[in-house]
Amino acid sequence: MEGSRVGIDVMVFDDLHLSRSALTALLEQRDEIRVTGSVDSSLAALEFAELHRPDVAIISFEGRDRETVEIAEKIASLPRCRTLLLATACTRSVVRRAFTGEISGMLRRSAPPRRLFEAIHLVHQGERVFDAELTVAAVANGDCPLSMRQLSVLEHLSRGDTVMEIATQLCLSEGTVRNYLSDMVTKLGARNRIDALRIARDSHWI
Repeated sequence: MEGSRVGIDVMVFDDLHLSRSALTALLEQRDEIRVTGSVDSSLAALEFAELHRPDVAIISFEGRDRETVEIAEKIASLPRCRTLLLATACTRSVVRRAFTGEISGMLRRSAPPRRLFEAIHLVHQGERVFDAELTVAAVANGDCPLSMRQLSVLEHLSRGDTVMEIATQLCLSEGTVRNYLSDMVTKLGARNRIDALRIARDSHWI
């Protein structure tokens, strides 16, 4: 690196060899970007990030796998690490989880290279970058009577989190979480919180 130009250390995670190699080659065309790691599994991605702390972890996936989003969140929680998701197709619940969590950005795999480079720089600077289409998908509830915060509570409940765990992860009091759950049962005309969860899943709200 010459002069005062600041380099960006990037890790690439893609479980498909050809697309991982193509993405790595594309990134290496830019002088200011250094691909310090190229991995093919979520475990390898997390281990590399913990050991080398890349500035930006680029995680490419189909867009429906919540496990990949969980890995992205774990990497984003590491000091000095930020995550940028590249997705082929996304479910609303996955986009919402990325949007409301610590993940720095999410782009479609079909985005032009200039948009990817721009996103990497913005994410590196601490900004968040989400495609407009994905942002709409994250916040649009359609005919859902629940708020974004209530949907977040339900999503945590669907993963088996307790009231205490939900409160901790969403920075709420346990009483507030219980109130949200009670309100959701009423709004959905459900028998209980499990029935409310079933209704939300059947309606594809989560």
